[in-house]
Amino acid sequence: MLENQGLVIDKPKSGLITRLKKINRLFLATVVIPTAVSVLYFGAIASDVYISESRFVVRNAQKQQQSSSLGALLAGAGVSAGSGDAFPVIDYIKSRDALAALNKGGYILSAFGRRGDIFNRFPGILRDDSFESLYRYYDKRIVDVEQDAASGIVTLEVRGFDADHAKALNEHLLGLSEQLVNQMNSRAAEDAVKLSEQQVDQATSRAKDAMVALSDYRNTHAVFDPDKQSALQLQQVAALQEKLFSAQNQLVQVETVSPANPQVASLKSEIAVLQKQIDLSVGGVVGNKSSLSGKAVDYERLQLDAQFAEKQLASATSTLELARVEAQRQQLYLERIVQPNAPDMALEPHRIRNIFATFILGLIAWGILSLFIAGVKEHRD
Repeated sequence: MLENQGLVIDKPKSGLITRLKKINRLFLATVVIPTAVSVLYFGAIASDVYISESRFVVRNAQKQQQSSSLGALLAGAGVSAGSGDAFPVIDYIKSRDALAALNKGGYILSAFGRRGDIFNRFPGILRDDSFESLYRYYDKRIVDVEQDAASGIVTLEVRGFDADHAKALNEHLLGLSEQLVNQMNSRAAEDAVKLSEQQVDQATSRAKDAMVALSDYRNTHAVFDPDKQSALQLQQVAALQEKLFSAQNQLVQVETVSPANPQVASLKSEIAVLQKQIDLSVGGVVGNKSSLSGKAVDYERLQLDAQFAEKQLASATSTLELARVEAQRQQLYLERIVQPNAPDMALEPHRIRNIFATFILGLIAWGILSLFIAGVKEHRD
């Protein structure tokens, strides 16, 4: 300051500090400082993030045919016939099991803990090193998977601080997803065929038991086939009866011509023997429980049991083959459409966009707060 004729004159002040003091403090706090911090972080600190992308579809081996009206309805509603098959794979990719498989040997901790800036690496400054914290980091910052509802195509994006790491993780996740689909196929086929196999085993056991019972009955009762054996014995009875009739006719003729002929006694003896043989043969066919007719009832019952068991076995075997064919038709396949790529440039962070967004948000905050403060002052006045 200079004193001249009793007057005190201020010396002009200049410089950065003076100009900053003239800036509205609210504008400085809401716009200038946040924008400067954003420029510093996104311009010099934030690490490059590489994104590896792949695309795949999970489809069924059986192409389901739909009616034209229903197909048009589904197409109009944006629903694909096989899009639901990919949901288990998507859930698995976002699961803790997938993270645990990827992190074997500490791969995730190594790839995301030793690289990147302090705000983006794991655990950073605001996270602990627990598995749950790593899972939240994995879900928000590493993996992004989405499915197109119309086509059923799944897009998998994996982020990393290195292009090769991002591609390797993407490839590993696709391999794990294929293993999951194969396990699902194996389990579904096993469940579908298991019941049919049990039915075949039961039918086989019943068929064996029926055949054994029939064989034991044959050996015990000395019978092979009562019907055939009865027919054979009846043929023998018919032959004996024919001889008997012939002998009786001859006896009548001899007695008529010469009653004292010595052949009379011989013919009577022959007739008696033939009659006894006929009675024995007929008794073997019918007449008591030991006869073939008495054995035929039990034999036919056992034979029917054996035939029924064989038919059940044939039916169960056919059902098993159909179950295996159907299980094969229902299998799922993970088909890659786009292989994981190794990006040649970092796609994140969006530095210019983030800085500009910080500036715009600061202006909006400054405007709102300025209006609020002006309203408060006017109300006080």
